[in-house]
Amino acid sequence: MNVATPAPTGSASVQGELWGVRARDYAEVQEPTFLPLYESVLARPEVAKANSILDVGCGPGLATQVFSRKIGQVAGADATAPFIEIARRRVPGGDFRVAEMEALPFDDGSFDTVTGFNAFQYAASPVNALREARRVSKADGVIIIAVWGLPESCEAAGHLKALGSLMPPPPPGAPGPFALSDESRLKALASEAGLTPGAIVDVPCPWIYPDLETALKGMLSAGPAERATRASSLARASEAVAAAIETFRTPSGSYHLNNTFRYLIARC
Repeated sequence: MNVATPAPTGSASVQGELWGVRARDYAEVQEPTFLPLYESVLARPEVAKANSILDVGCGPGLATQVFSRKIGQVAGADATAPFIEIARRRVPGGDFRVAEMEALPFDDGSFDTVTGFNAFQYAASPVNALREARRVSKADGVIIIAVWGLPESCEAAGHLKALGSLMPPPPPGAPGPFALSDESRLKALASEAGLTPGAIVDVPCPWIYPDLETALKGMLSAGPAERATRASSLARASEAVAAAIETFRTPSGSYHLNNTFRYLIARC
């Protein structure tokens, strides 16, 4: 057995703490908006034959719950301990571990498929995170890198911009939601990590909330929103998001934001 044990680079301690503050809100309200993305990945022929799958940055485990319908061995790694607790309840037969994505606690060649949904761009070094994903994949394994689509295809980009206005400007090269959205940049990163990039698939993932209270509960549950809240206040963050999504309020009082997410299918 050969399990890599590089020193943590810091992304786990920073991101894990941020995303854990409102873990239940994220699991109950926000994570279900990504169901079309998870189901699209599971339907891919490259994934359909998998007997084992690891989700890096698995969050509260909804993706692994979807995968467990057809894949016998499911595992997840996430820096956020409250997320892992929820994932273990959702998928009792899964192998979930609190871990740094750049130092995965799994043996070389353990999985047929490794996925990362809006995860790799938050690593201190995305290329190192992808190299770790490659390490724990089998020689002919598949790695799915799922990210936000381009800002112009995501109506939720407005609320992210509003939250960003509450924080100091990020340092150059800092991770963010759209860090890997560009197709050429995404493929270049995969190649740098020693992977062979293949097709890119775009998936519509509308964010639909019955009312403003639910919309704020979901949108303020993510790590970037928590960072903005700490830089200002929960009241100011709530006001900023409410103003940013007002244009997407329907006559019934619900909110509907159209977003496109994308994933790259890469091979080891």
